[in-house]
Amino acid sequence: MRLELKVTGFLLAIMMAATSMFAQSTTTYDFLRNDVGARAGALGGGFMMLTDDPNLIFYNPAGLATLTQRRVSFGFFKHLLDINSGYASFGTEIPNFGFVGAGVVYINYGEFKRTGAEGQDLGTFGAGEFALTGGYAGTLQPGLYYGANVKFIYSKIDEVQSSAAALDFGVQYVAITNRMTLGASLLNLGTQLNPYETTRENLPTDLTIGMALYPEHLPAAILLNLHKLTDSYESFSQRMKAFSVGIEFTPGPNVHLRLGYNNERRQELKIVSGSGLAGFSIGGGINTDAYSVDYAFTSLGQVGSVHRISVTF
Repeated sequence: MRLELKVTGFLLAIMMAATSMFAQSTTTYDFLRNDVGARAGALGGGFMMLTDDPNLIFYNPAGLATLTQRRVSFGFFKHLLDINSGYASFGTEIPNFGFVGAGVVYINYGEFKRTGAEGQDLGTFGAGEFALTGGYAGTLQPGLYYGANVKFIYSKIDEVQSSAAALDFGVQYVAITNRMTLGASLLNLGTQLNPYETTRENLPTDLTIGMALYPEHLPAAILLNLHKLTDSYESFSQRMKAFSVGIEFTPGPNVHLRLGYNNERRQELKIVSGSGLAGFSIGGGINTDAYSVDYAFTSLGQVGSVHRISVTF
């Protein structure tokens, strides 16, 4: 028990230290903040306290320790304009060792026109980014899980390239069996290996804490998350605006309905396009013993919307 508490305290200390050490206002590789998977998208990004899903490697590596069997998931998303994105993830248990996982997420921004100093047509160029992640998770004691990832990030804009290396850390704790789960994750803690030019930029380091509540006599999970706790803000109230709320209903053993709200997304899109349904998301899924299919609709207000579909085996 004493060793378990020391390990847990060490992980939490790393996360909390990042709040002051890596505070930032501008970052690169911001595609790493995008939602991964239709289930997470439908819940407004409030995802890291859920269980038995390989996509937890992107949100909280400790969640890998809750896998009940080998899992594989993938999805493709058509964003606005010509932007395409997708992912693949994998997780399994290795007996007498622990849980391991891997994932890749990518985004292709499409083609852009290249023009000269006098407006002449010089053809086109492309841009894209991806991140490769490998993770490990284990159990400190029943209901207390920990995990860590290593991550390689690559970005290319025309012929200009950049790369980075990062670590993720996470903990998940079942505070009250079948009623409350707590979690924390520190993502993208690292540095650029090769900057775009000569100046190194910050990675989108993100400390998130959250809670999952399972009300008695209600087949649902209520997910509450505070995001971007390492970012710089002018006031405490501004810091509290980066939150999300998600509800996952399970009306039947093979059916799931989801609703999400991301407050920061709504505030940002309100400035650009008016409120509308910006920040809200909805979706659902069906599952069998062999696979599950999930769908999510995310509103971006008057800017448009994003549809996501994921398949997990």
